Amino acid sequence: MTNKLKKSYKTISEVTKILNNNTKNHNNASHTIRYWESQFKQLKPIKINNRRYYDQKNIDILLKIHYLLKNQGMTINGVKKILNYANFKIDDKSKKNINSFDIKFRLNKINNMIKNLKKN
Repeated sequence: MTNKLKKSYKTISEVTKILNNNTKNHNNASHTIRYWESQFKQLKPIKINNRRYYDQKNIDILLKIHYLLKNQGMTINGVKKILNYANFKIDDKSKKNINSFDIKFRLNKINNMIKNLKKN
């Protein structure tokens, strides 16, 4: 990896620091990031000699995942659904959209539970 390329990619420990700087809760460890890699197909770090290197696109995805899981209290499945939408950005407008999407999802789930209870 060239020097210029190294500067554009971050190691997992550098990414952990970035995530911790963007949160009040400072417990994002590298094992959490590796777990998220196994859960979210959008995360594709480069692996060289068993070391992970993250570009800005992967870091942005990790920030989104962190925000949705930790700040919004969403489930991994809920975050997967949101990440499948293209051009998802974390700004005030998208925060409102996330909240409404989450509320709609929960309402649909409750409605399905009520329908199932009525059948029995």
